[in-house]
Amino acid sequence: MELIEWYFEYEIHKNRPGLLGDIASLIGMLGINILTINGVDTMRRGMLLGCDNDDQITRFESILNTMDNITIIKLRKPTLRDRLAVRHGTYIQRDVDDKKTFRFVRDDLGMLVDFMAELFKMPGHKLIGIRGMPRVGKTESVVAASVCANKRWLFVSSTLIKQTLRSQLIEDEYNSDNVFIIDGILSHRRANEQHWQLVREIMAMSSVKVVEHPDVFVQQTEYSLEDFDYIIELRNDENEEIKYELVDQMDKNGHNSFSMFDF
Repeated sequence: MELIEWYFEYEIHKNRPGLLGDIASLIGMLGINILTINGVDTMRRGMLLGCDNDDQITRFESILNTMDNITIIKLRKPTLRDRLAVRHGTYIQRDVDDKKTFRFVRDDLGMLVDFMAELFKMPGHKLIGIRGMPRVGKTESVVAASVCANKRWLFVSSTLIKQTLRSQLIEDEYNSDNVFIIDGILSHRRANEQHWQLVREIMAMSSVKVVEHPDVFVQQTEYSLEDFDYIIELRNDENEEIKYELVDQMDKNGHNSFSMFDF
């Protein structure tokens, strides 16, 4: 019988010796398996549990409610954020007002790659936007996530090595299992109608599309930020402001601003 997975997170009020052992023993006596365990915040611990039926979890919860040293924070079927929290020991930050926006700093690149890889593995259409200043790691994270997800990545527009603006794909590239990467700034400022026709074809495909600088991308197209399933923000540190005035200023001075973006 396949195990039913649950995510259990609790807050510790008094971290007395043997507390984790008591909880683990209780889980074992109820016939529940601990699949993964990790601290997910200060004085919080998360567990990915496996059981044969949900009645085991109901009994587990009723006993936990009698314990004074801990408080149940979450006991639910695991979400992607739950799985990554117990895997990496911290929660992905989500925007309070916009639940589809997730925030990372450069020190979290490993978790960001893991997060995007899990998104890439999901079947069907996914439109993902990624915001960030130059050389923060946007493109390298998308490529690394594609590798982790065992997906082929294709640059529709990019400044990774040199400016790339494609106006057509070859036959085997029209594959819904590919990850298509679009640089919103480069497409917005340098592309011709043939390129935009290709972009529209790709956007209509049931595949993963990643758009760097989505705010600039939507200025040129019929798409809006509402069309994006996920928005990822990547910063060098938590206080960094993502803005494009630097690019505008360089354009006015006659420099090639795109070489400043990514790698």
